[in-house]
Amino acid sequence: MTDTPGTPPADAEARRAIPPVVAYPDDTLPEPDLTLYTRVRASAEKVFETQAAPRDAATFRVPAGHFFRITSIEGPQVGDLNLWAADDLTERFFSGKTRALHGTHVTTGDRLWSSLPYLRPMATVVEDTLGWYGTDPHGGRVHDVIGTRCDPYTHRLLTGGEYHHCCHSNLSRALAAETGMPVREAEMYVHDVLNVFMCTGFTPDTGQYFMKASPVRPGDYLEFFAEIDLLGALSACPGGDCSAEHSSDAAACHPLLIEVFAPAPGALEGWEPAKVNAYSRGHGL
Repeated sequence: MTDTPGTPPADAEARRAIPPVVAYPDDTLPEPDLTLYTRVRASAEKVFETQAAPRDAATFRVPAGHFFRITSIEGPQVGDLNLWAADDLTERFFSGKTRALHGTHVTTGDRLWSSLPYLRPMATVVEDTLGWYGTDPHGGRVHDVIGTRCDPYTHRLLTGGEYHHCCHSNLSRALAAETGMPVREAEMYVHDVLNVFMCTGFTPDTGQYFMKASPVRPGDYLEFFAEIDLLGALSACPGGDCSAEHSSDAAACHPLLIEVFAPAPGALEGWEPAKVNAYSRGHGL
């Protein structure tokens, strides 16, 4: 008797029991030299700082070989981070490939990878004061690359209302101000984010994306080493610590501090910025 499509086959449980295979084994990924980065960071000096105001965004530039740090300074606050190659906005952070290579959440030693056809490390996480959190009983972890960003289009779809301080809009306004582009043009370069400090996962029963109160405290930070020249934008999410909702003015929100640190002269001697992916781009033709 043949199986009927739409009904469980006789060996349904055996099929479910097949062990998973990691899609992109990471044992051949080039490893960052964290020992070098730690040594260089010890003598680096701060050269820039700015703040992303509550329910707004700020831009910043980080030359290759510099460090940048995002810090919670007044209260629990989640930030949505976009990165671009400083001289080419078409090369941008690729959250999907970062997720495929490192997992749903990032921490020390993981890298933020850029979009095709460039596919190179843009930044390396060098320090994470929330590394202690691990995986909680709900499956939640911190610093996710699975969420998109709160946006006014989804807000309109779900509520019928207009809200202009979603992270997508915040990032669009910030990029427009930085580049001089009209905001409608700038928003075309805004992309899926690294949700800094956000605690998220998937519900085990329905597989839905969930968020819960971030464990971040004032003084906690996530720090990166810039592998190429970067333009960044960070939105202080209107969801605050994302314990209840976003895309509204209901949550308590706080600013986020962004600092850039320059290496001491000669500290990176012999180091080179990441090179664009070497694939020939022939695509079989």
